[in-house]
Amino acid sequence: MKNKFIKSLAILSATVGLAACGAGATNDSSEGSVANIEDKTTVDTIKENDVIRIGVFGDKPPFSYVDANGDNQGFDVEISKKIAEDLLGDSSKIEWVITEAANRVEYLETGKVDLMMANFTVTPERAEVVDFANPYMKVSIGIVSPEGDVITDVSQLEGKQLIVNKGTTAEAYFRENYPDIELLVYEQNTETFQALLDGRGAALAHDNTLIFGWIKDNPGFVAGVEAIGNEDTIAPAVAKGDTALSEWVNAEIDTLNESGFIAEAYEKTLAPAFSSDIDPASVLINQ
Repeated sequence: MKNKFIKSLAILSATVGLAACGAGATNDSSEGSVANIEDKTTVDTIKENDVIRIGVFGDKPPFSYVDANGDNQGFDVEISKKIAEDLLGDSSKIEWVITEAANRVEYLETGKVDLMMANFTVTPERAEVVDFANPYMKVSIGIVSPEGDVITDVSQLEGKQLIVNKGTTAEAYFRENYPDIELLVYEQNTETFQALLDGRGAALAHDNTLIFGWIKDNPGFVAGVEAIGNEDTIAPAVAKGDTALSEWVNAEIDTLNESGFIAEAYEKTLAPAFSSDIDPASVLINQ
C-alpha cells in the first residue's frame, strides 16, 4: 500500500508539473503574440495585405471621379496611384473607397480607409479628429453664379439662397461667418451643381479650384468671387494617432513636390480643365 501511495504521488506531481509547464508556455506565447500585434503599424498591415485602401470622390472632376469605363481618374487619383507604387511597388494595388464630403472623417475613424485623398481641405477643426500629412495643393472658397446675375460680393446674397455641399469648408465658412444667409445643402457634388443649373439658388460656393474647372465646361456661369476667406491647403489624411503612416506619407508628399511629380499631375489632369488664365502657382505648393 505504501509503495502504491508513493507511486501515485509521483504521477500526480509529474502531471501537475507538466500542466504548469504547458500553462507557462501558453502564456509566454500569448504575450509574445499580443506584443507583436501591438507593434504592428498600419504601414506593416498595408504591406502584409499588399493593398492600400484610399478614399476618393466619385463625382468631383477633375480631382477624383469615376469615368464612363468605371475607372477612377483625376488629380487626387494620380497622386494616390504614385503613393501605392512607391509603397507597394504597383500603382494598381489600391482598393478605391468612394466617399462623400461629409463621410471623410467617419471613414478614417472607423477604419474603412487607410488614407483619405478626397480633396480634403485642412482645417483646425478637422485636425482635432484626423491627422493631416503635408499638403500638395492650395485652395480657397469661390462663388459661382449665372453671368446674367453675377454675385461679386457676399452682401449680394442677402435674401437669396446659396448652394453648398454638405461637410465642405464652404458650408462651415458661411454658417460661421454669415449665419443669416440661407443655405441649400446637398450631399453629392453632382446634386449641388445641378441645383445651380436648375436655378434653385442664386449662387454656389465651393472650392475655387473645383469652380474654375466647372465653369469652363458650363458656359453662362462665372466665378464672380474667386476667393473668399483664408487660403487653405489640401492634404492627405490618416486616422488620428497613426504616426507611422502619417510620417511615411509626409516624406512621400515632400518627394513628389520636390521631384516635380505633383506639377506633372497638374498638367495632366487640372491644366486641361482650367481656363488658361489660371496660374499653377496659385494652386500648387512650392511653385
